[in-house]
Amino acid sequence: MSDEQLVVTERDNGVVLLRLNRPDVRNALSISLRDDISNALDLLGARPEIAAIVITGTGPVFCAGFDLTEFTAAANDPQLTATLWASSDRFHHAVLRCPVPVIAALNGPALAGGFDLATLCDLRIAQPGAWFARPEVDWAQPLYQPLHDLVGGALARELCLSSRRVELDEAVRIGLVNRVADDALEAAFEVADQIAARPHEAVRATKAKFIAVAGIAAQATLAL
Repeated sequence: MSDEQLVVTERDNGVVLLRLNRPDVRNALSISLRDDISNALDLLGARPEIAAIVITGTGPVFCAGFDLTEFTAAANDPQLTATLWASSDRFHHAVLRCPVPVIAALNGPALAGGFDLATLCDLRIAQPGAWFARPEVDWAQPLYQPLHDLVGGALARELCLSSRRVELDEAVRIGLVNRVADDALEAAFEVADQIAARPHEAVRATKAKFIAVAGIAAQATLAL
């Protein structure tokens, strides 16, 4: 496996894989990793030949959320605090507003900011062993609107106010997960290949509708 914290792999048909590659910290989203993801999405989205993007994690966890060591370091560092939240907002908008469909291939649990990353994607394909939780509600404000769009207001409110674990069977039942497969990445590529076979202009026009209906202003602060 590459030493890079984000491994970008392009396939011949315009499908691109972004692999979070910090398995030693359960693919925690550091400032630098968030910025790498944002940069990659911005660059890929600007290329008309790109049809779909798949995001997955290395190891047994999709993503454990933001790197909490940076929050500790930022507690007494106003400049780092500003950098941390600016990176967070840019990251959230980069995923939400990517002009091509983004598919989360959930190779394992999605926690806190990893849960948010999954909900910001257009589709979620999970394999056995995946589950969701928001432990950060004990000290932070999680994203609401993207989750609301998936599961409805009543349940989204509950999940934003509690840290309870959502098992895979419930995630499917409530619409949080679109599909379960033994190999989430393989299944995600199947869906991405189907998208790539369609006219790219039509796919991008459809994705633009998703962004518009989300009702989140481009300058909105999603991290707080």
